[in-house]
Order: sequence, then structure tokens, then C-alpha cells
Amino acid sequence: MAQPLKKSILSINQLLRLNGLTIPVYQRPYKWNVRNVHQLFQDVQQHQQQQAYRLGTIVFHQDTDQAQVLNIVDGQQRTLTLALAVHAIVQTRWDNMLRLDLKNQLADLEAPLLAFMQAQRFDSDISHHNLHQNYLEIKRLVSRSEFTEDLIDCLLNRCQVVTFTLADISEAFQFFDSQNARGRDLEPHDLLKAYHLREFSDQEQNLKATSVATWEALESDELAALFAQYLYRIRSWALGHSARYFGKNEIGLFKGVNINQIAHYPYVESLRIAHHYVDDFNQQYHRKIDGHHKPFPFCLDQIIINGRRFFEMAAHYQTTVQDIVDAENGESSRFLGVSLSPQARDILYLLNSYPKRQRTGDQFVRAMFDCALIYYMDKFGGAELSNAIERIFIWAFQVRIKQQLVQLATIDNHVLANNIFQVIKEATQPAAVLSLALPTLSDSDNKNNVRDGNVENDPLVKQFKAMKYYE
Repeated sequence: MAQPLKKSILSINQLLRLNGLTIPVYQRPYKWNVRNVHQLFQDVQQHQQQQAYRLGTIVFHQDTDQAQVLNIVDGQQRTLTLALAVHAIVQTRWDNMLRLDLKNQLADLEAPLLAFMQAQRFDSDISHHNLHQNYLEIKRLVSRSEFTEDLIDCLLNRCQVVTFTLADISEAFQFFDSQNARGRDLEPHDLLKAYHLREFSDQEQNLKATSVATWEALESDELAALFAQYLYRIRSWALGHSARYFGKNEIGLFKGVNINQIAHYPYVESLRIAHHYVDDFNQQYHRKIDGHHKPFPFCLDQIIINGRRFFEMAAHYQTTVQDIVDAENGESSRFLGVSLSPQARDILYLLNSYPKRQRTGDQFVRAMFDCALIYYMDKFGGAELSNAIERIFIWAFQVRIKQQLVQLATIDNHVLANNIFQVIKEATQPAAVLSLALPTLSDSDNKNNVRDGNVENDPLVKQFKAMKYYE
């Protein structure tokens, strides 16, 4: 018979006082590093004004044979790091603290914290190394002047975890699996949704419902494709970074700045001005007369403004990307209102018609082409669009001609070695992109047609020859 589930919401002060708190031997090594420590401290600092801030979920197994043992099934990385943090505060700050209530709390925590740490057995060298390095880093962090007593209070009393306690070990593991998205990880865009909902300012709480409704109106598969196939790749490649798979470890690329909380650094000023100006413009009574609405001026490589603007950005690029992709697949001589040259039209027709376009490798190359064109148009609009299509086509599809087998790693390596995205990022005029040096291919470069000897009949080769990029 299933045992009842115990659920609690505990402050960090309460969590570390629990009797019998234990890291069981079956747990994986402690793998959090200095980067994880900094992220935890940044999260606490950013949310220190909130009445409560949730640091996640912890699953316990209450061993019925050992009443005083509370095994951590899920959450050991977070729990150990919090224990290190409190111990570091006791060691470095206690003697000089002004707030008596905090000193008393820390004094009361010292005994259960010491008992918890001494009871653990870490057989892995990885655990020993990370625990030592993280503790040293935490001591440095809590010793800094900006780590105020109010921040200590926030960490101890306003930071919380949700705990679930089960008596049966198999049920505990089953519950752990179900909590982690019912056997599968949450999609990265779902994690971003949760993050940016927390980033709404107090003044924008009434706008949450609208933002969520707009987000939920988009199909989950469409959102997944938007971020994985386009936004992630463009932003990563523009930075000169690899962009193969978009997972939960990559969502930091879409975490930006909270302009209501961050220090007034000079680099934030332009974002702050644009943010407030657009809102002010749209709220003026003149808009009731002229009906004009000014959208926020998004750019694919800009610093993201957390909260509402993130959701607006996603909606904006869902529409923008779809419009460009639809225009690529259309048969009109105009591309989003821009007249195309005959050669540019021929290229788009070719991409949508050549026989082997459905091969996986060809689709990878097409995706690379699409990303580059989207990035170009996001920055320069329709300026020199025909020339841009021609240059990007040669840049992208040379990979298809040169390689017999094209994989995701192939296009990723091609971008990093011949990075048109960085060229676009740094360009102030289309000419910088259009003057990109491109190689002329020959039969000796052609690995795609080696086996079938079909060089003369390959539509891609014919287009390259027509454009004088194949001899």
C-alpha cells in the first residue's frame, strides 16, 4: 500500500536543522562547481527583496528501519552547497555581525550543521575536490562587503525549498522521476518561461496574464523549433560559439538583465531608455487618436531584458522567422515586399525543388542558410537582399558540394571556421557582408558526387557554375 506523501515548505534555516539529514551512498558525486555557486548566489541577490524565493525541490526517503535517517533522494547538490554557505558565514562573519537575531540563528545552526557534514562519507575524489574548491569560493563571496546582513537574512529565512518525504524508497525514486517532467526533462523553452515569469517586476504583475496567454497561444513544437533551430544557433554562432544542440544547459543564452534590479551600469542605459520610452510612447493619449503602436526594437544578438520583454521577443521572432521562411518557400518575385533579382529567385526556386533536398545533410545546410538570411534581414532588412541571398547561398551550400556526408557537426564546424554570423554582427553596412571572400570550387573539391559521377547533372553544381563559383 502506498505511503502518504508529506509535503513541506522549509526555509534554509529549517532545512539545515532537520534531524538525520543524510547523503545516501547510492548518490552520484558532488559535481557542482564554482559556476553553479555563483549562479546560486546571484539568484539569491537578485530576489532578496521578495518575501519568499523558492530554490527548488528536495525529495527525502524516511527510512522506517532507521528513524533518525532522512535520505536525500533528490537535491543533494543544492543542499550541500547551502550547508557550505552557512558554514562559511559562521566562520567568516559571525564575530562581527551586528544583528543579534542572525547571530543566534547561526549559533543554533552550528551543531546540526556540523553533525550533518561529519556524518557524510564522500568516497569520490570529484566530491572532495568540488567541496573544497566551492567552500573556498563561498568564503570569498560571503566576506565581500556587498554580502550584507540583509542578504544573510534572505538566505536563511526568505529562501525556501519545497520538500517531499516518502517512507518507501521505490516510491521516492518514482516520485523523483515524475517530478522531473514525468520521465523526461522539461523543454528548454519551458524552463525559460518559468525563469522569465519570476523576473516580472512588481509594477508589471498585471501584465503576466497577457504574456502567458501570448506564449501559450504558440504551439509547443513551434516554440521548441524557434529556439533550437533559429534563435539559439544565431545567437551562439554570432558569439563564435558552437551551436549543435539546445538543451537546458544552454538556456543561459536567453537570460539577460533585470533592468529594475541590476546596478546602473553604463551598458544598461540604452536598454533602460528604450524600454521606458516605448512604454511611454504607447501609453500616451495621442495613441488613442492616431492608433500608432511602437513595438520594442528587438535584435537577434541584443542583451535580453528579462521578464515581459522576453515574451514579447519570442512572439516577435516567431512571426518574423515564419514570415521569412514562408517567403523563401513562395513563388513570388518579391520577398516581403522587396523585388528580387532573377538570380536570387533562381536560388530560392532551386532550394525548394532540387531532388535531394530532403536528405538529412541537405536539411542541415538549408537550416544554416536560413539562419544566416534571417540574421542578415534582422539587421539590414531588405537592403541589398538579392546580393545577400546569392552570397549566403554560396557560403552555405559549398559545404553540401564539398562533403559526401553532412552531419550537424559538419555545419557547426563550417560556421566556426568561416563565420558569416560574426561578420553580420560586426557589420555596420551590408557591404561588409557582401564582400565576404568565398572560394571557387572545382571537381577536386566535389565529394558529394564522387560515388555516382553525377557532377554534370547536380542542380547545385549547375547553379554554382552559373554564378562563376565552380570551374
